[in-house]
Amino acid sequence: MRGWQFSEYTPDPNSGSTFEKLLKLFKELLVHTSGNVSEALSWLTELDKEYKLTDKDYGLADFIQDLIDKGYIQNQDQNNPGFTPTAKMELEIRQKALDDIFGQLKKAKKGKHNTGITGKGDEFTSDRRPYEFGDSVENLAISESLRNAQINHGIDDFKLTHDDLEVQETYYQSQMSTVLMIDISHSMILYGEDRITPAKKVAMALAELITTRYPKDTLDIIVFGNDAWQIEIKDLPYLQVGPFHTNTVAGLELAMDLLRRRRNPNKQIFMITDGKPTCIKKGKKYIKNSFGLDRNIVNRTLNLATRCRKLDIPITTFMIAQDPYLVRFVDQFTAANNGKAFYSSLQGLGEFIFMDYKNNKRKRK
Repeated sequence: MRGWQFSEYTPDPNSGSTFEKLLKLFKELLVHTSGNVSEALSWLTELDKEYKLTDKDYGLADFIQDLIDKGYIQNQDQNNPGFTPTAKMELEIRQKALDDIFGQLKKAKKGKHNTGITGKGDEFTSDRRPYEFGDSVENLAISESLRNAQINHGIDDFKLTHDDLEVQETYYQSQMSTVLMIDISHSMILYGEDRITPAKKVAMALAELITTRYPKDTLDIIVFGNDAWQIEIKDLPYLQVGPFHTNTVAGLELAMDLLRRRRNPNKQIFMITDGKPTCIKKGKKYIKNSFGLDRNIVNRTLNLATRCRKLDIPITTFMIAQDPYLVRFVDQFTAANNGKAFYSSLQGLGEFIFMDYKNNKRKRK
């Protein structure tokens, strides 16, 4: 009988040191444990027992010491023994999220997203036109301008005049103000499915994308459960689901308030959720209804979607659930706003958001 004979396994010397392999896994565990270093190390210990990640020359104790020495984790104060991630670790987690979700960016040209409208910008087109007062000297088409001068005045009496100059057209670069809304209601971990971790990864990747590639854009991140509040980028790895209902109205009101303060004319809202609105607040009283679609709650939500449309703020909803009655609500919500909706799996969530962000930057000017 014919078969295959395998040689002894030899680790790839280019795959990185044991520390680098463990660090990559540790970053992933930190996101799942919402930044709990002790819990992440506990999981890493179990994985080491099962998959022999370390050996006699380099153990987990060495790895922990390297994490401390290299500035990835630090001791808490004396009243709270244990370790916490450092700012360096938070940055690396965001960069890892960007690489994991938006790996295709490595193939793209550096710079800002462009619209299809020509104007002042940094990305050159193939078109040229005569120089006009106010055009940037940096955009001069030197070769073409010198050729025009030679044709118009000859070599013997060579001179370069205003009429000889040509400039190269550039794409107009749009700036975008984005609010990302993340649902942290209890349903985001219901039925044993972890929906909050992919949402956190997407938020971290989008934050890293905007701050590093599009520094003129703005990103505000808010979370919503019974209420809504703004969080900072550095808080994302520690985000947790609570025993909350889904107050989409509170999230939209806060998003609109944040965008109202932005002077940028191009504004948009991304909303990641897995369910219908189940809560609104009247005064100090919460009105909650987890069963079916409560018309009072739904109507308040649809009214805000309509207000956003009148303010030219499109809402893109990323729905990570596909129950028919939830889909019907999202269809209503999307129609009221004239926005978009994606019924995405957890695995494809990042790609959807990345492509939509790019497309919106191209279209809005």
